[in-house]
Amino acid sequence: MARADDVLIVDCDVHNAIRDPRDLLPFLPRAWHEQWLATRVGVGAVYYSPVGVMRRDASPPEGGPPGSSPEHLIAHHLDAYGIDYAVLTSGIPEISLHPDPDYANAVASAYNDWLVETWLSASPRFRGSILINASDPPAAAREIERAAPQPGMVQVVMASASQLPYGQRFYHPIYEAAERNGLPVAIHPGSEGRGVARTPTPSGYPTRYFEWHNILPANYMAQINSLVSEGVFERFPGLRFVAIEGGVAWLPHLMWRMDKNYKALRSSVPWLKRPPSEYIHDHVLLTTQPVEEPENPRHLAQIFEMIDAEHTLMYSSDYPHWDFDAPKQAIPPLPRDIRERLRKRILGETAAELYGLDGKEAASR
Repeated sequence: MARADDVLIVDCDVHNAIRDPRDLLPFLPRAWHEQWLATRVGVGAVYYSPVGVMRRDASPPEGGPPGSSPEHLIAHHLDAYGIDYAVLTSGIPEISLHPDPDYANAVASAYNDWLVETWLSASPRFRGSILINASDPPAAAREIERAAPQPGMVQVVMASASQLPYGQRFYHPIYEAAERNGLPVAIHPGSEGRGVARTPTPSGYPTRYFEWHNILPANYMAQINSLVSEGVFERFPGLRFVAIEGGVAWLPHLMWRMDKNYKALRSSVPWLKRPPSEYIHDHVLLTTQPVEEPENPRHLAQIFEMIDAEHTLMYSSDYPHWDFDAPKQAIPPLPRDIRERLRKRILGETAAELYGLDGKEAASR
């Protein structure tokens, strides 16, 4: 399906899969082959989804899991919806939560090399995310430095769940390396409660997938609260942080609460020079999938205004997962004037600015 107009479309969350576990072996030190073939990431899913995880129509015709063929992904997703660029976000960010840091580091490096050879070389429409083991920041920083020069790498990706809140100085080597290489850092959900991560909520483990899925934004609130409060954006003023697939509607509440408390408690965070909401506006971006959809479209329009969606919200499909959104579904019903003003920004312009995309590859196809 061709595009109906000249709107640039950048999909900021596309999951590329490894077709066969053996495909990673040429890039993985031999010492880890047996473990990879036997356990893969090895931190296990906690919750059962009654609707599954993947779209059943997304498997390549030649076989393999959904999202495992660059050619099929281009035809089935990018060409079908007129998408110009796909930012590949990996299917294994939870490697950060493996208890063996040496194994996790090796898998992350192997994945990045495989990504370059298998996907980034397949089409200039693909852009890569450098997978890191965030539980070992010095090693993660070295991996960023190693992989960043590869053409097509546009960000760093790590699990949204962690052993410590991401604002703590333990993680500074990651942010220093990302900022030095001009790369945003992104987090992706799905690992809450897995591996060496803490429980999915401060209250413990939910019972079922429905309950777990509902509360994922709580972890995003905790991470962004930590990043701002610990002064990460003061120390690394060029750093941008992308909260993928964490929802949208919770952000105004967090900004309001942080700003209110800052008035009375700023002496406890003397490194902050501005209200917390200003750091969030300047450094944090969100993605559209999933966007909360209230019955009254004007309520969502108010949320978009509160978060400055024109500059902070980017389109994502979450392909090939069950809750996939096509570009036309990404922006729910809004008053006409607001929708038209936001549409180009959300679908591609904000992402193009963040990732340095000029649209030449799209124009040439």
